[in-house]
Amino acid sequence: MSLPTKRSATATTSSSSASATANFPPMKKAKSQAVSACSPLDPSCNKNGIHHFSSAATADNDVVFDPSSMTLDDDPKLQDRSPPAAANLSRKKATPPQPAKKLVIKLVKAKPTLPANFEEDTWAKLQSAIKAIFLKQPDSCDLEKLYQAVNDLCLHKMGSNLYQRIEKECESHIYAVLQSLVGQSPDLVVFLSLVERCWQDLCDQMLMIRGIALYLDRTYVKQTPNVRSLWDMGLQLFRKHLALSPEVEHKTVTGIYAESFERPFLDCTSEFYAAEGMKYMQHSDVPDYLKHVEIRLHEEHERCLLYLDASTRKPLIATAERQLLERHISAILDKGFMMLMDGHRIADLKRMYSLFLRVNALESLRQALSSYIRRTGQGIVMDDEKDKDMVSSLLEFKASLDTIWEESFSKNEAFCNTIKDAFEHLINLRQNRPAELIAKFLDEKLRAGNKGTSEEELEGTLDKVLVLFRFIQGKDVFEAFYKKDLAKRLLLGKSASIDAEKSMISKLKTECGSQFTNKLEGMFKDIELSKEINESFKQSSQARTKLPSGIEMSVHVLTTGYWPTYPPMDVRLPHELNVYQDIFKEFYLSKYSGRRLMWQNSLGHCVLKAEFPKGKKELAVSLFQTVVLMLFNDAQKLSFQDIKDATGIEDKELRRTLQSLACGKVRVLRKVNAIQMKETVEENTSTTERVFQDRQYQVDAAIVRIMKTRKVLSHTLLITELFQQLKFPIKPADLKKRIESLIDREYLERDKNNPQIYNYLA
Repeated sequence: MSLPTKRSATATTSSSSASATANFPPMKKAKSQAVSACSPLDPSCNKNGIHHFSSAATADNDVVFDPSSMTLDDDPKLQDRSPPAAANLSRKKATPPQPAKKLVIKLVKAKPTLPANFEEDTWAKLQSAIKAIFLKQPDSCDLEKLYQAVNDLCLHKMGSNLYQRIEKECESHIYAVLQSLVGQSPDLVVFLSLVERCWQDLCDQMLMIRGIALYLDRTYVKQTPNVRSLWDMGLQLFRKHLALSPEVEHKTVTGIYAESFERPFLDCTSEFYAAEGMKYMQHSDVPDYLKHVEIRLHEEHERCLLYLDASTRKPLIATAERQLLERHISAILDKGFMMLMDGHRIADLKRMYSLFLRVNALESLRQALSSYIRRTGQGIVMDDEKDKDMVSSLLEFKASLDTIWEESFSKNEAFCNTIKDAFEHLINLRQNRPAELIAKFLDEKLRAGNKGTSEEELEGTLDKVLVLFRFIQGKDVFEAFYKKDLAKRLLLGKSASIDAEKSMISKLKTECGSQFTNKLEGMFKDIELSKEINESFKQSSQARTKLPSGIEMSVHVLTTGYWPTYPPMDVRLPHELNVYQDIFKEFYLSKYSGRRLMWQNSLGHCVLKAEFPKGKKELAVSLFQTVVLMLFNDAQKLSFQDIKDATGIEDKELRRTLQSLACGKVRVLRKVNAIQMKETVEENTSTTERVFQDRQYQVDAAIVRIMKTRKVLSHTLLITELFQQLKFPIKPADLKKRIESLIDREYLERDKNNPQIYNYLA
């Protein structure tokens, strides 16, 4: 063994730049050993300082050498020792050759043995020093002896036990220190200062312990896999027991995390996404940008789950949302909303909705939807050249919006109301025209000839049209045109399905009440009653004996209040038809005495059997066309005046009748009755005028009803109540005219002291 060399009292570690100076008495200088050449721990050293070497050779093999033949410096064994193993041997001056003397050294058979309790005693010395380090107290043993003790234990293969004992001692101290922090100051700043002091002390103490056991780190630890250095072992123990103390860990993380890490982290995140958001908005289209934002938000969410404290998730996601979404809401809508709506991009709109929901920007999206519907719908409603397709286009537009509302906007009620409000605005842009066109659209669908349409499809169409009907403010306009078209379908037998007709009446009744459909239902009753009357007429023996041969007639008896108002139109009927009408009139009045019959010639239609050079044909024509055609039974050529004089048909109606018979691009005699189904401008104007007239009656009735109840009322309050009661749009100026009319007719009078006050005249 070699003597211990002089060591510094300061130990350093590659794991930390910190240094610690042992709190021990000053080291004593190593004294020169002039006598003893062996370590006191070596049992092979005798009292006289003579070193006995042991060898694997047998006792009989003596080793003999002449010391005079070599100098001390030449001895290779001595050169390998540092410091020199035989300090008492000194270099002598050169002397004349002496007689050779032989030195005989005998090898000892017995192996060297350690003192009893060597390991325990040595560890006790080291344990005392470690405890003193942790307690910040001086120790009686100097560092040189402690360092040598570690060397001795390692040299005798006791490094593993030594490492475990040091680890156990460190763990016991670290556990106690961290437990002492439990229940300490609730002030996080104060608490952090306590944690910092404990941490700094531990670093200093671990460096000192590592300085003493440096030989252990450089031999046993380095040669043994999966064993941490003493410094890393201390860090791991601190981490372990910090995790086992929830209160200390929570206070430590909370106290240092928010200020030292979270705030700078969030600031950097904000700067990053602010720059990225501007860049992507400039170079990407809206769908791609929204996908990028969605990916980024998912990444931040995952980052919180994997790396960050749970408390960071909300501010971190909010930071990303603010920079990537909130700052660009207007730009996203302006740049891409209309494109997504026009393209019916369900998935992209759904992504937009979900992202806007995260930043409370749904109101902006809702307003964009309202503007889009109004702008797009205005192009449908206001283009009078496309009136023919207005209703079908509105239905397609509404169906598209409903799909987007269901699949992209999560059936949000506010968005549903937005669609309704926007459609109500659209349909009433042209006042009465959309109501008229909706009625005509229904007429087209309910009229016979819609081949390929099942009952279910027709029912679905009626439901969709009913949605548009709800948005109409002037429902009386719709009612007038619907009633007029329904009358023609019933009287001409052109209904595609009586069940569908009644289904539509039922839907309108549910929507608007029985008062709205009372007249429509009355029309069906008249048709049913007329069938019974006709059947009774045909079975009457008195009528059968008087009827002209070769003619069959069916009469609809209509109640004046249920049906549209038809202006009387005179015509001179052929003798056969006059006779038939007279016979029916006699039969009817005999059955229903006290009633009056008035023939509506404009509604009559006939089926004529005609002979042409190419054969016999049947012509479905109007009554006026019938009268004209029957004139040609007795003449080949007739002038316009001749026909007019013979038929008595009014000039304009006669011209229209003749045009339908003679001026078609193809031979239309089989189809001329279709002309009757087409409305003229005069008919539309007449229907509209009747609606306005009915509205005046309704306004007058409402004014009288209100004043009769209130007796005295100001002009402003009267106008307000009228707006609430009337179910159609009307201008204040028109209401004022009706009030003035009632004053003139002495239903109302102005107050003498205040002309803005009206009194009801009982």
